[in-house]
Amino acid sequence: MAAVEHSPLFETKSAKGRVFYKIFSLSLFVGICFIWVFRVSHIPRESEVGKWGWIGLSFAELCFGLYWLLRQPLRWNLLFREPFRQRLSQRYEKVLPKVDIFVCTADPGIEPPVMVINTVLSLMAYEYPPDKLSVYLSDDAGSDITFYALLEASIFAKQWLPFCRKFKVDPTSPAAYFKTIHSSTHAKELVTIKKLYQDMESRIENAAKMGRVPEELHSKHKGFSQWDSYSSRRDHDTILQILLDEKDSSAKDVDGNVMPLLVYLSREKRPQVAHNFKAGAMNSLIRVSSMISNGEIILNVDCDMYSNNSQSLRDALCFLMDEDKGHEIAYVQTPQCFENITKNDLYGGALRVIYEMGLQYGCSVEDVMTGLSIKCRGWKSVFYNPQRKAFLGVAPNTLPQALVQHKRWSEGGFQILLSKHSPAWYAYGLISPGLQMAYCYYHLWVFICWPTVYYCIIPSLYLLKGIPLFPQMSSPWFIPFAYVILGDSSYCLMEFLWSGGTIKGWWNELRIWLYKRTSSYPFAFVDTILKSFGFSESTFVVSAKVAEEEVSQRYEKEIMEFGNSSPMLTVLATLALLNLFCLLGMFLKQVFISEGGLRIFDAMALQVLLSGVLVLINVPVYQGLFLRKDEGRLPMSVAAKSTALALSACALFISLS
Repeated sequence: MAAVEHSPLFETKSAKGRVFYKIFSLSLFVGICFIWVFRVSHIPRESEVGKWGWIGLSFAELCFGLYWLLRQPLRWNLLFREPFRQRLSQRYEKVLPKVDIFVCTADPGIEPPVMVINTVLSLMAYEYPPDKLSVYLSDDAGSDITFYALLEASIFAKQWLPFCRKFKVDPTSPAAYFKTIHSSTHAKELVTIKKLYQDMESRIENAAKMGRVPEELHSKHKGFSQWDSYSSRRDHDTILQILLDEKDSSAKDVDGNVMPLLVYLSREKRPQVAHNFKAGAMNSLIRVSSMISNGEIILNVDCDMYSNNSQSLRDALCFLMDEDKGHEIAYVQTPQCFENITKNDLYGGALRVIYEMGLQYGCSVEDVMTGLSIKCRGWKSVFYNPQRKAFLGVAPNTLPQALVQHKRWSEGGFQILLSKHSPAWYAYGLISPGLQMAYCYYHLWVFICWPTVYYCIIPSLYLLKGIPLFPQMSSPWFIPFAYVILGDSSYCLMEFLWSGGTIKGWWNELRIWLYKRTSSYPFAFVDTILKSFGFSESTFVVSAKVAEEEVSQRYEKEIMEFGNSSPMLTVLATLALLNLFCLLGMFLKQVFISEGGLRIFDAMALQVLLSGVLVLINVPVYQGLFLRKDEGRLPMSVAAKSTALALSACALFISLS
């Protein structure tokens, strides 16, 4: 017993093979240095063509090399953590802290109320003392339909929570559970609870389709009276309703057990007052919860991220309540995972769900700024990636959605970099240099996009003219280029496969990486600059959580969804066609017209390779422009504009050269 009392509540292990990676990364850096030396020592003379293109590539490769250095602290010391829930229960079961759970929603059209209440119900069903659990829903739309959905959920929870306890249900989201369960030893109870859920779902969806709550329901709950003075989602008083309260004798489930506290909040909004988007909603929840439940721990969950593990709250407490290290830890975060990811992850990307206290204003990724600020005060954080994912959500299933989401994230990172809380200067001396470099790596997304755009355009244009910008294959200088390209690409592929991905998934990840750097990040850069000079205002774009049936079917088949004529898609199509025209033009000129014939490939092998890879990556774009007939294709207007722009760029470069 004494051994148990003194055993840690979690364990941290370092990943194996880090010494080999450090040696490998050092060799890559040597290769990068040789590339820099080559660029400086072989600058074309004034009389030689390609001088300015060469200088531009030199600057781009300098940026790539320095950016690669910033990435290294992220990989040099990989850690794995394991919590011990049994030890937590043995020591602290009777004195577990009160937990306030925050769920935020902003638009019932984009974030359907049925999805929101599934998240709420999954959190209410945590394996945790219900009298110490409080769930708050912040509705920034101030929608009476969302309130009605939560009211229905509070009634259904009286049946759902005992069902989850009795049959050890996981995941505890009703929709997710009914989707995954195919056979059961408790078929009768399952049919009953599923019928109750479907009836509730039908009532909520009918109200959502009508755009209003039926009048007869308004009289059944006094909470609807708060919408009598409602003007609009941007102009209304505070709406606060406690739907389940342990002090109320009726707030018990069908087994007579106390239920978690359930609160609906729509904070006051006025057109002339900045509401600070999600950060404002979170801080309003903190103020309200401090007056009602005042939990010692706060769990913040996106409304589309339902609980996939009813024990995940206890996992987090193992880190926060550890006797030796718990006092240093400010928050615990788990990776953001998605239930609708295709086998090869068509659009790539994941972020995280984060537990934290208090958010700062000033950018569209306020959780990142707050996390940095907390660490600069001496606190630490814990990243925990359990085998059974703590939360599952909905990933973007169209390319425009994915690009807009990454634009918001990169824009927020850029805003932090320019703010007084920039990791480049605010964090200096307050956090470790490695952590400071890691923060800068992510906040420099928008800067590294410009060298990438340059690399996607200039080498291909010079290829069209037959002007080499890289060493020929027979030159010793070809070796460092080949080593860095093959070495880094091979390591990234192995890392992707080691983390559970596929080769095709890695290729998709590479494609989305390119699309983000050539569309999302440049637009984020421009928008941030315009906002800093007062030419535009900050906005918070909510990612759509629902999709049409045909869109979902194409997504499941891993067919890329374009579907509109946004400027970002026009840029992608133009760059794709530019590389295609340059590569085809080079082949036609060098193979069939030029006397040099195939000898040109020795002098321009790397340019041909670069342009060829860019063409292969953009195959879905060419299909969307010219081959597909479905609604997910690129519109004809985009095809016309991008073709004209790409041909004009090629013709202009040839004439200027």
